[in-house]
Amino acid sequence: MAELFDVELNLDDVPMSQEALADAAGRCDVLVPTVTDEIDDSVVKSGAGRLKLLANFGVGVDHIDLEAARACKVAVTNTPGVLTDDTADLVMALILSVPRRLAEGEKMVRAGEWKGWAPTGMLGHRITGKRLGIIGMGRIGRAVASRARAFGLTVHYHNRHRLPADLEGELEATWWENLDAMLARVDFITLNCPHTPETHHLIDARRFGLMQRQAYIINAARGEIIDEGALCEALERGQIAGAGLDVFEREPDLDARLLDLPGVVLLPHMGSATFEGRQAMGEKVIANIRVWTDGHRPPDLVLAEWV
Repeated sequence: MAELFDVELNLDDVPMSQEALADAAGRCDVLVPTVTDEIDDSVVKSGAGRLKLLANFGVGVDHIDLEAARACKVAVTNTPGVLTDDTADLVMALILSVPRRLAEGEKMVRAGEWKGWAPTGMLGHRITGKRLGIIGMGRIGRAVASRARAFGLTVHYHNRHRLPADLEGELEATWWENLDAMLARVDFITLNCPHTPETHHLIDARRFGLMQRQAYIINAARGEIIDEGALCEALERGQIAGAGLDVFEREPDLDARLLDLPGVVLLPHMGSATFEGRQAMGEKVIANIRVWTDGHRPPDLVLAEWV
């Protein structure tokens, strides 16, 4: 970026404060935020008259006030597609690790508590033959479905719109129009939808009550899609068997109960954390900015009716 533009870089990997973001917005044409940067109304308005493009480093844009951006005619781009395989791989890893108690076993070995193989030692559950329910069948959801079939899972999904018949057949996926009905029938639930006002706390206490006791929930999308307090209560009561979480409702804070509950694998929001993924994200950001500076419509526009 420094070779192409006059840039200021935040090189210490520490999120900027709201005041620093607002100050930066007021003196730049393009601001490149990440998921930890809350681009609220005040930040957008601080850039009024100068800021023209928010070139997001990431796919999700729920940390950006899109209404404020629209009002100030600030275009928004993101980086879709490049993180699909990385995130789907991590989802599949969680689907495998939670029922097989991999994290628990690894901790046992490191703590010196393992006394050797035993017939009933570290028993878990196989995933072959189980039902996987995917909520959100976009790029990542479809990539998860492809991987799940290879492990012998039958694929079910809930999406705003049903997939075309040929794609549904290719994935051997069954569509459920009613989310509640699907939740009551599957063994694994994975969240692969964006965080929006409609999906905030999509999985709440009522819906945990619909799930089977042997069900596991996986979330590598956005923490706010699950009511974290309700999740802890469902785990404490044995309403569900376990959870694999890469994201949390109030990152980096999380409900302390999750640390001690059995059947839970916790990861530090690393679904897209590959060298290849980060490089591809950066290249998309640069491509969007270059096309915009050349006076053309960027390839990954999220918001900009006027461009």
